Amino acid sequence: MKNAEEVIEWIHSLMPLGIKPGLKRMEWMLERLDHPERRLSFIHVAGTNGKGSTASFMASVLQEAGYRVGMFTSPYVETFHDRIRFNGEFISGEELVIVANQIRPLVEELASHELGSPTEFEVITTMAMLYFASMKVPDFVVWETGLGGRLDSTNVVRPLVSIITNVGYDHMNILGDTLEDIAREKSGIIKPGVPVVTGETNPVPLQVIQEVAAQQKAALYQAGKQFNVERLSLSSEEQTFVFKGPYRQYRPVTIRLLGPHQLSNAGNAIMALELLRQFYAVYIEEEHIIRGMAAAFWPGRFEKLEQENMPVVVLDGAHNSEGVRSLAATIEELYSEHTIHLHMAVLKDKNWDDIVSPLLPLCHTITVSEVNHPRKAEADQVAEFIKQKAPECKVTAIPNGRDALESIIRMAEPRELVLITGSLYFVSEMRDRCLQLFEEAGVKQ
Repeated sequence: MKNAEEVIEWIHSLMPLGIKPGLKRMEWMLERLDHPERRLSFIHVAGTNGKGSTASFMASVLQEAGYRVGMFTSPYVETFHDRIRFNGEFISGEELVIVANQIRPLVEELASHELGSPTEFEVITTMAMLYFASMKVPDFVVWETGLGGRLDSTNVVRPLVSIITNVGYDHMNILGDTLEDIAREKSGIIKPGVPVVTGETNPVPLQVIQEVAAQQKAALYQAGKQFNVERLSLSSEEQTFVFKGPYRQYRPVTIRLLGPHQLSNAGNAIMALELLRQFYAVYIEEEHIIRGMAAAFWPGRFEKLEQENMPVVVLDGAHNSEGVRSLAATIEELYSEHTIHLHMAVLKDKNWDDIVSPLLPLCHTITVSEVNHPRKAEADQVAEFIKQKAPECKVTAIPNGRDALESIIRMAEPRELVLITGSLYFVSEMRDRCLQLFEEAGVKQ
């Protein structure tokens, strides 16, 4: 493969293999590569929601403290390259080609093996490990799970600290139908003797996390018990809070990511950073926490785009019950007086009711489009579902998301709110078009 486009096309060609839980294929490839994962120091992040934001907070603070930081997240929002970062910079096309060409022979060999071909995600995960271990060698890698934890491709590492942000209903066809089942899968990242942080407060999944941590003799740090976060102020630009932990208290801390769920993510990140400082002699001062948390940004998570004489656009990749409820609560806190135009698309295997219902009371118009994804839900079907739930709502189906977005932007008045949500894949597509429309409007002015 000679360029990044060829690499990405090859990786995407593995998508039809779907999701194949298990670690055997990862272990086989890593052994052939002389175990790059053993040369790296990981912070492993699992959870139903908030993984990317928590990872972003941690990476930002560690960089502020002067450390070299790798980060692996999914899915991408800006470009395929943003899944693998070093000190905030995306992996380059040239670097992508180098690691892909090293791995491809193994992928092809494994395809003829009894284990079968690795999946798209397994290949990307292996590429990230090889990139960090052989090309960049960061001091820390903030390492986000893809799905679940126990059998997730990322779970071949022994981290310094593990984080389970929360446990909610998502990917139940793979992780199980109950919160206990899902919690047990996510708790699979807890390793013997490795401290674990969780923001989960629901007694049902929390009990599972506690049990697994006890079995693994892993010290557990729970939100509301070993550490607390208390909000001091909130605006449409930032929120400020106090963090109280077992070792230090930080007051005040300001973050640009909005919503009560981001306070929880920030608390998880600071507690994990405190464990690095306390147990591994990682040099992190209060000023690093304050500056790093304030600088942290994660696209597509209540991301606000504003320009004079244009509607306000909020992009949020909420795609499950907990995520959408948090989004609705934040919208209500900040924009309850605004006229709100909802632009959404969902995947066909998601619970549409969970995604739609919390937002219906807030929205004045709803436009349903389709995601450019094999699992997309048909716009007409989703629109009809919404009409049956809320006959009084003005609902329109426009399958082409870009056409729909242009129509909404033209129709909305300045200072009205356009909310784009339902899927991270959809938010990624619409974010790019939003930025183009805002740039075109700025040129015309």
